[in-house]
Amino acid sequence: MVSLVRKECKDHMEIRQYGKVPYLTFPLLEKTGLVRHLFSTREGGVSTGIYSSMNVSYSRGDNKEAVDENFRRIAEIFGAAPDKMVCSRQTHTTNIRRVTKADCGKGVVRETDYEDVDGLITDEPGIILCTFYADCVPLYFVDTKHRAIGLSHSGWRGTVGRMGELTIKAMGEVFNTRAEDVTAAIGPSICQDCYEVGEEVADAFRESFPDNWKGILKDGVKEGKYQLNLQEANRMILEETGVPSGQIAVTDLCTCCNSKVLFSHRASGGKRGNLGAFLELKDELRKF
Repeated sequence: MVSLVRKECKDHMEIRQYGKVPYLTFPLLEKTGLVRHLFSTREGGVSTGIYSSMNVSYSRGDNKEAVDENFRRIAEIFGAAPDKMVCSRQTHTTNIRRVTKADCGKGVVRETDYEDVDGLITDEPGIILCTFYADCVPLYFVDTKHRAIGLSHSGWRGTVGRMGELTIKAMGEVFNTRAEDVTAAIGPSICQDCYEVGEEVADAFRESFPDNWKGILKDGVKEGKYQLNLQEANRMILEETGVPSGQIAVTDLCTCCNSKVLFSHRASGGKRGNLGAFLELKDELRKF
């Protein structure tokens, strides 16, 4: 079983294992009874070298056959095949796409016919949404009233753009989702102690969070440098959008602190693979 460095946090992520594949889950999402989900680790795959071993990115130079097998192993945890997955096409935007069964397989066994998509939403069971990470923030959304889900990637640009709020609004427009009916989780990502940013990024957060930026920025060791708390910023956004605090889980895991187990762009100097966040709405007629 993998060994992890954990932050002080009430939302203790659980480590599960399927065969030789370890993965992480949020008890709060499991309690909804509506979804299957996981966040992958570096372990349990077949990739080698800097991609070792559970890399789920085709775009970083890894061997395609290895990534195919890694996706197959993740899909097996869901009792499915990779052709049930739909992947984002992340470029640090706040663009969100509604996906249906017609999209199944895109990004894994089929080419995508869309670009610049950092968020995915659906209300159709049996579709496994997939987004990708190596320090940025995964955002999981479950509308427990209307049986709809969302999964979004939020780096610093996405957070300044309030990706969490926009995902809930998109779900509201399509599925009538209300923030008070959402259970959300903020997944493994770089922590404030590890994330140093410059004046330009700090100014963007001061502008986006005019009333409470001091809660997410603190002075760095060097002049003109700051430590940014992306996890807290995203939690603030969800609460401000109307998600009750008791329905938001915040990870206790930093990707950079755990770079031997979780891919981290900062820790590796960019020589790495990608982790994956996966979320599926359960089919009421199919047992897990």
